Amino acid sequence: MNVSPSPDIEDFARDVANFDPRSGSLVEQLLFNNRLWVMLFCVAVTVMLTWQLGGLRMNASFDKMLPSKHPYVLNFLANRSELSGSGNQVRIAVRAATGTIFEASHLETLRKISDEVYLLPGVDRSRMKSLWTPTMRWLAVTEEGLEGGPVMPDDYDGSEASLVALKANLERSGEIGQTVASDFHSSVIVVPLLSVDAQGKPLDYTVLSQQLEDIRTRYSSPAIELHITGFAKVVGDLIDSLRQILGFFVVALMLAAAMLYAYTRCVRSTLLVVSCSLVAVVWQLGLLPLLNYELNPYTILVPFLVFAIGMSHGAQKMNGIMQDIGRGASRLVAARFTFRRLFLAGLTALLCDAVGFAVLSVIHIPVIQDLAIIASIGVAVLVFTNLILLPILLSYIGVSQRAAARSLKDESSEVKHPMWVFLDRFTTRRWAATTVIVSAILGVAGFLVSLQLKIGDLDPGAPELRPDSRYNRDAAFMTANYGASSDVFVVIGRTADSQCARYDMQRRMDALEWELRQLDGVESTASLASLSRQIFVFMNEGNPKWYELLPTQSMLNSVTNQVPPELFNSGCNTLSLMIYLKDHKADTLQAVVDKVEAFAATNSTDEGQFLLAAGSAGLEAATNIVVKQASREMLFWVYGAVVLLCLVTFRSWRAVICAVLPLVLTTILCEALMTMLGIGVKVATLPVIALGVGIGIDYALYVMAVMLAQLRQGATLSEAYYKALLFTGKVVMLTGFTLAAGVATWALSPIKFQADMGILLSFMFLWNMVGALVLLPGLSYFLLSPKRPEPQSATLAPQAA
Repeated sequence: MNVSPSPDIEDFARDVANFDPRSGSLVEQLLFNNRLWVMLFCVAVTVMLTWQLGGLRMNASFDKMLPSKHPYVLNFLANRSELSGSGNQVRIAVRAATGTIFEASHLETLRKISDEVYLLPGVDRSRMKSLWTPTMRWLAVTEEGLEGGPVMPDDYDGSEASLVALKANLERSGEIGQTVASDFHSSVIVVPLLSVDAQGKPLDYTVLSQQLEDIRTRYSSPAIELHITGFAKVVGDLIDSLRQILGFFVVALMLAAAMLYAYTRCVRSTLLVVSCSLVAVVWQLGLLPLLNYELNPYTILVPFLVFAIGMSHGAQKMNGIMQDIGRGASRLVAARFTFRRLFLAGLTALLCDAVGFAVLSVIHIPVIQDLAIIASIGVAVLVFTNLILLPILLSYIGVSQRAAARSLKDESSEVKHPMWVFLDRFTTRRWAATTVIVSAILGVAGFLVSLQLKIGDLDPGAPELRPDSRYNRDAAFMTANYGASSDVFVVIGRTADSQCARYDMQRRMDALEWELRQLDGVESTASLASLSRQIFVFMNEGNPKWYELLPTQSMLNSVTNQVPPELFNSGCNTLSLMIYLKDHKADTLQAVVDKVEAFAATNSTDEGQFLLAAGSAGLEAATNIVVKQASREMLFWVYGAVVLLCLVTFRSWRAVICAVLPLVLTTILCEALMTMLGIGVKVATLPVIALGVGIGIDYALYVMAVMLAQLRQGATLSEAYYKALLFTGKVVMLTGFTLAAGVATWALSPIKFQADMGILLSFMFLWNMVGALVLLPGLSYFLLSPKRPEPQSATLAPQAA
């Protein structure tokens, strides 16, 4: 690898005087001998892609959140048309703040809300359910036998008599505690959603959420409260927070620019680095509409990561050019020398970044695969904007002479800087051994803590949002007032056509339902089997002795005319066992999965099968399983690729170990931190560790590249590391603190998953920096030290301040 930092002044002056424009690699010659055309090309692309930003859309898809190849999801998709409300739905609770729901004014408001929701785009109108829809029915035993009908009386006119009839129908419907609160202060409108609207276009959750909020605003009053839950509302709330996310981006940009200027004291070079990094973000976002991609709440943070990576690489290029100008080179020569020294290291680092993103595509969850592609696009454009365009722009504009001279202050001073002297001590035996031992202890302790790391959500409601957010308050209201929570786990029963009421199948379904009711996290269940028991009681004058599954097939067949349509399909070959959970925490879901899988293993036959899973909770359980498997597979691929790229770059397995082991320690400690902070591994947080590895290797690459070059020229380990600190180490420290400070501000975000990502990324940026500056030289002492005697590390001069 061709890296020759900090040459002697005499040699450098000779190189400048004898500089040949035809020297260097073909890539360097092609770019710098045609730098005007390269710059004009980049300007044209920037203008074109800026224009494309007008077509950039932000949305989310329920289907893209599902692990598309998991058996549970395949079962759901295969039976989706036969399952009612077992996937994506919105629940709207309309509460009477004063009085009960049995008031004409309240019911009239409820009717208006129900009618407006019914007409919203993407609503599955045939399966929508409220007090005003015919899908909510009652069943009772009368002198004439079984009678039933819609809960809302046909002759309802708001009179006292019709209100009494409505209440009587509700009491006979089985809906109390399910869609009507037990205290009669509220009722729920259940709104199943389709994946496309009436025009066949993907459902726009931003528009739907705004329409729901508009309904809430217009109908909320001192007498009426609305509480709305469901995936569509979560996504809508996240998208509504886009302005706040942009605000944090601006804060991070200003912090990065301020810290870079404090280091360089050069306005023009600071502006160039920031501008090129912003150009990379513009290119990335502008390419998305052309490639038919859109941003979603989980990919909206990727542009900042691209900006952060651009700042890191741009600072290294700017620092190298600034130092060469300080040694007497012209702007063009300095730019070419720096490009020659650092292009390969920068390209390798960006490839590692790209690998860190790309390996996410092995996770078969479309939203994560989209994140991988969008982030990889961003890293690809950084090659042009920060490795090529920035040096070319600096070859025209240069840096201030004062900043150039200041950049060589530590190198030219006879007194070494206290910070670099301190870090250089880690190349000595005692400090190196202590560092390795402490790191090993931290690694073992972190690993033991990380064994308790949970998969999935660890909090009720929507963990992506703050516990006190409007959505989570609504979710808490639903849980407190309804036995049928929004966290529904559905077990699918499959039989031959017209055989869903067969006694043997119902008996087994009934047995599974009883076992599930014994679990702590299960609040209630519903199935054709349990309702058959209730109907047999109705058929026998309400005698509780008949609360049994009768083995008489003709009686069982007659039940199918009386039960709600969501429990079986019209062909009577698909059954739904609805399991209402108190929450969707990982432990709750896993307990249900374990119970159902064990039951299905011993009770599924050719005549009747029990399949997992549908319902919001069932699909989340499938996601948790995929995330758990992918979390280790992802690390295997990202570390494998990083090791391979480092091996090709360094051509030394010892150097690869020195560069990669600090990353491994950071990964272990990050998982331990997640455990301590109560952050589960899920779709929103899974990419963080892969990104930390991909971005973290940048630090080690820049430091190790310089060290190896110096060692191969005969320098001692102390000399090599000190030169690396002067040339690239200072900027590694600068970017580490800059990036950590930028993402640390996310901890203040009202969006909890952004706050979690900010904490974790800030931790990984800092620890990767510490690893590159402390553990890497310590490992190098044992693996890379020259065989000849090593002089003692430099010490501070007495007069050093």
